[in-house]
Amino acid sequence: MKRILFLLITLAVAAFAGWYYWQFSQTRSSAPVAALLPHETIFVAQIPDFNRARDEWRHCDIYQLYREPAVQDFLRKPLSNAPKTDAVSQMLLEIEQLAPKNAFVALTSIDNNNPKIVGGFRFRGSQEEAERIIGKWRSMLMGQNSSLKREKVQYQGHEIEVTKTSSFSLATAYDLPWFFVATDASDVQALLDRADRRASSPDNRLDKDEAYRAAISRRPSNDVAFFYLQPKTFSQRVAALRAAVGSTPAPGEGTMLEKMRCITGSMRFENGKIHDVFFLGMPKLEQNTTLTRSSLSLGTKETFLYLAMLLNLGERMDTLNQAAAFAGTKIFQAL
Repeated sequence: MKRILFLLITLAVAAFAGWYYWQFSQTRSSAPVAALLPHETIFVAQIPDFNRARDEWRHCDIYQLYREPAVQDFLRKPLSNAPKTDAVSQMLLEIEQLAPKNAFVALTSIDNNNPKIVGGFRFRGSQEEAERIIGKWRSMLMGQNSSLKREKVQYQGHEIEVTKTSSFSLATAYDLPWFFVATDASDVQALLDRADRRASSPDNRLDKDEAYRAAISRRPSNDVAFFYLQPKTFSQRVAALRAAVGSTPAPGEGTMLEKMRCITGSMRFENGKIHDVFFLGMPKLEQNTTLTRSSLSLGTKETFLYLAMLLNLGERMDTLNQAAAFAGTKIFQAL
């Protein structure tokens, strides 16, 4: 009886340990990309599921039209003069084998005209299987350079491989099921800290930014590609340039770029059609006005493009005059 009880307890403990490990790995692997990036991230582009995106692309109307025999016959001659795409086809096959999810590339800083870029994706399979493919890509990217230097840095149980040339560096690391890459080893360390819930500043994450949270609320749940841009860095440079030339705007005024808080875009497939959603976060220009789309009935079912917008010309004439003066022409003023 004691042996049976001991066996049951052992099995229960093993089951609980397996469940806890599975839950922990799922929590780490399903962490949103924004939780891995710093608060001041300037740009990030993401593909949630590469294989799903490619499969849906192959079933969309545009691809089916491209595969039509008449179209293929029309393109055969110009395509025959193009470079061979065997290398591209091989790379796409290798990407399918990795089955990357939450693949992303981000620009986190451009201080001192030194852009810092990070990226990564979740992959399928073991680290050894992934390295056979990723290692080949790494070698192709860096090439055969006599000044090439390689070193391995140990950090919090992870191995960071750093490859440097005289003008470029590349740091990579694995944190199952993630693969991370950056232009600097310190940025890879920051990615590892956030992925392992070890960051010293938990609020220094992109998903804590109010502008990003407002933009992400407009993002479809089934998109195949997504990007986010925070123009603050560029608007600050524009403001500094204006101050340098002595052009100081009046209080409450500024360029359109300086008013923008974020720009996002996403793409999804539905019933063979491609749907795009773009969102621009900025102060509301028109107050107490509703866009009725009353002119929609003027179009037919063959309408290719329909655009409706709010525009108060009376309030915008000063802006147009300023634009005309800046351009050195009297056309807008005469109009």
